[in-house]
Amino acid sequence: MTSRVPRLACSLLLAASIAAETTAGSHQATDERGVVVAASAEATQAGIEILRAGGNAVDASVAVGLALAVTYPRAGNIGGGGFLLLRDVGGAAEAIDYRETAPAAAFREMYFEGPAKASVVGHRAAGVPGTVAGLALALERHGSGKFTWAQLVEPARKLAAEGFIISEPIAKHLSSNSRILEPNAESTRIFLRGGNHYAAGERLVQPELAATLARLQKDGPREFYEGETARLLVAEMKANGGLINADDLRNYRAVVREPLRMRYRGHEILTMPPPSSGGVVIAQMLAMLEPFDLVKMRPDARAHLLIEVMKRGFHDRASFVADPDFVPVPMAGLLAPEYLAARMTNFDPAKATPSSEVGGPAPAGAELMLKKEKLETTHYSVIDAAGNAVSNTYTLNGHYGNGVTVTGAGFLLNNEMDDFTTRPGAANIFGLIQGEANSVAAGKRPLSSMTPTIVLKDGEPCLILGSPGGPTIINIVLQVMINVIDLKMTAAEANAAPRLHHQWMPDEVTYEPGGMTAEVANALIARGHSLGQRQMYWTDSDRANARRLGDAAVIFVDPKTKLRHGSADPRSGSSSAAGQGGDSKSAP
Repeated sequence: MTSRVPRLACSLLLAASIAAETTAGSHQATDERGVVVAASAEATQAGIEILRAGGNAVDASVAVGLALAVTYPRAGNIGGGGFLLLRDVGGAAEAIDYRETAPAAAFREMYFEGPAKASVVGHRAAGVPGTVAGLALALERHGSGKFTWAQLVEPARKLAAEGFIISEPIAKHLSSNSRILEPNAESTRIFLRGGNHYAAGERLVQPELAATLARLQKDGPREFYEGETARLLVAEMKANGGLINADDLRNYRAVVREPLRMRYRGHEILTMPPPSSGGVVIAQMLAMLEPFDLVKMRPDARAHLLIEVMKRGFHDRASFVADPDFVPVPMAGLLAPEYLAARMTNFDPAKATPSSEVGGPAPAGAELMLKKEKLETTHYSVIDAAGNAVSNTYTLNGHYGNGVTVTGAGFLLNNEMDDFTTRPGAANIFGLIQGEANSVAAGKRPLSSMTPTIVLKDGEPCLILGSPGGPTIINIVLQVMINVIDLKMTAAEANAAPRLHHQWMPDEVTYEPGGMTAEVANALIARGHSLGQRQMYWTDSDRANARRLGDAAVIFVDPKTKLRHGSADPRSGSSSAAGQGGDSKSAP
């Protein structure tokens, strides 16, 4: 990270700075009206067209989310779930929790015996999908009224029916993850073309998915949970030993929650409450960072501080956060200033604190729990001309979820059951230890790290951001925020800056290749840190992306000029940003 001459955070973007960003080769868009940043150009454009036609940010976010289910099958979905954070121009903010739930037949010990990967691949890995319900609820509560649900489904239906041109990154990703899809005949037929893999430049047409989307248009979003689509999903489960039944689908509801709010260096930050762990950990880490002047610190000292703060935040994430509808989460205690000050009493600027020693007295009302999470998620950010903002993160969990495509319906299912504690006391492949409070229970929502976030300055949005990355999401969002707020980087610079990650256990700092100078690395090693270049994914596949940290979608709003500057992560070959006045821009 590099510091810059201080200026007001979220202050004027100079014309020269804008020009430098838009020609930097990453995915950028600057507009005085609306901006969309998403994981595919087609989905981004779907959102922009809704804004151009007079829709608001929520309208556009529904169109983007549904389009990603067609054009970004690794994580875009109608068979998964997630979290949507919105803030309207009047100042009202709301968090919509459409996380998947465990089926009614699920129970604590269901994965204790039998195949080790039953919670990862195949039908028993799926939770009850929430995406359709969540997007529909957002539209019902906060849409502009200018677009019907059916109109917002149409871009996705058309993309599925007519097809879209497969980019080189998507072609490579499908091929490199064929092991996940091959066990399921429908997934092999649709996404691997029966073994004759798609090449870049070819068209992927998905008629079954188009038919499903057409039913959602005709009969409304509840069709997914009570109509022909529900019947197809239940039939898929019955024929293959899955657990989701008609009552599970009929009873699913998205939940409206109050956003978690905090302040940091004159900014108000809105983010997700539990069952996302991201918001509370972000709040803790920012509170632990605020006493320090990050601008004046040497790069190695700043990296050391970040690592130590991450350790402490992730310890508490692992220990005290779960689905609040099932487990009491001691939010007041976790965010109490005196508790957070106490967490840093053993911080030594010259020495790493071993992960085994970062624990301390538990906050009031806490009980121990530990958990895990996969990495394949996607995030998109939207702002409209009026200033309504949406930050949405949703997922199938792993690449292509559980690998199962619902026969006759054309959509992939999630493997979110693996986000529960499937075998207490066992570490997952990331070394995250699992404990009792996140154990499987009927109707329960697994804990998540998804962290959609909106940052306000002087009462108006100045940053809208989020990222995929499983447990790394929290630290990615943290670093992008401090890059802008503390280090005064532009959105493009903040998004492109190297990232590091520590999750308490294992006691290792991971970083991106080329993302740390030898001087900084040696200084961290001298303090006692263990370093390792990032090896990201939970399978052996997708080596092209195996060392990146995240795929952040960032929008920066200049409070003086009102310019909206969108930055899609340069780490991705498919993400894009677009403004109402221009088309999507993608990297070469």
